[in-house]
Amino acid sequence: MPCLPSHGRVNCTRCFVSPQAVAFDKTKRTSPEETWRITSNPLAWGSAEPEIVVLGFSKGHTQAGALATATHNEIAYKKWRTAVGKILAHVGVVSAPKDGRYREMVDGLIEDRSGRFHFGSLVRCTVERYDRNSRDWKSSGGGMLDKFMATGFGNEVATNCALEFLGELPATTRLVVMFGMGNKLNYVRATRKLLEKVRPGQWRTVNDVAYSDGQITFVHVEHFAAQGALIPNWLGENNHPRSDYGRKARDAVQAALLG
Repeated sequence: MPCLPSHGRVNCTRCFVSPQAVAFDKTKRTSPEETWRITSNPLAWGSAEPEIVVLGFSKGHTQAGALATATHNEIAYKKWRTAVGKILAHVGVVSAPKDGRYREMVDGLIEDRSGRFHFGSLVRCTVERYDRNSRDWKSSGGGMLDKFMATGFGNEVATNCALEFLGELPATTRLVVMFGMGNKLNYVRATRKLLEKVRPGQWRTVNDVAYSDGQITFVHVEHFAAQGALIPNWLGENNHPRSDYGRKARDAVQAALLG
């Protein structure tokens, strides 16, 4: 039976030329243009046979930077768990805590190895882009998702990861929640194209932020680290066109879980 990786460090080295020489969180691979690189540190949290998979794009600086000092359960969505909880509650996969303690609720979901959820990222290794202005490698920033997926290197890495961890999913899995929509929904389109390649089937559009192959529904939600008013707008707290994406995500989630 297909299953997702178990809670903890993940044994995957398929993007590296010499797998036997890969050292966790030390070995890196850089694109030919030296503009992108990945670090071998794939991780997973929660259940290996979940009903719902929740995926970011990659580990940002806050998460990747904590690998050497934080416990495994502290790494996922570090500093952003309140936003994660609000987003998951908005689409209806969890109930909003009456005491408003979203962070503590997400703590419990991440730590639960036999629960309803699996947490990880579309690209399990850390992705970084070289910033020529600061002369430094950065694992977050505007357009990170879209731009990586648009390169040959990024497409290869993302395809490998999708084949390994999304090509076949457990029979229990019905829904994948993807953090991030991209600029003008570019990430939605790029991810769907990637998934269609690794999961051949009868794909259909559910709405602007969701699609399905008849077995699994994939729904894109606001990114948990989105800045300014983006999350409140998506949540419907303000009268804003972005709120429509939040409503469409909730509708698609409910159809997937109730259908």
